[in-house]
Amino acid sequence: EEVLYGHPSVAEVAVVGDPDPRHGEIPVAHVALRPEADPAHAVAELRDWCRERLGRHEVPRRFVIRASLPRNAAGKILKRELRLAGEHERGVSLPALDP
Repeated sequence: EEVLYGHPSVAEVAVVGDPDPRHGEIPVAHVALRPEADPAHAVAELRDWCRERLGRHEVPRRFVIRASLPRNAAGKILKRELRLAGEHERGVSLPALDP
């Protein structure tokens, strides 16, 4: 996250893990861009930025561009919400809770 915050196009970022059968988990970066940033080229730029500054295993495998990141009342980014969004994208259904 610290490396991604260093990119001039990034307003806010959170990196969460998505399950992966081979590696256990892979990093996924959820990024909100600054208004002047070009979303069409953002993913390629961010990937290159990370490759120059991180080890190969640390570079996010996927970048999700968002308008903003979910926050709680104190302003902290809710990574749990981002993980749940990833589960919904993959079609993971949560078991119903018994009362």
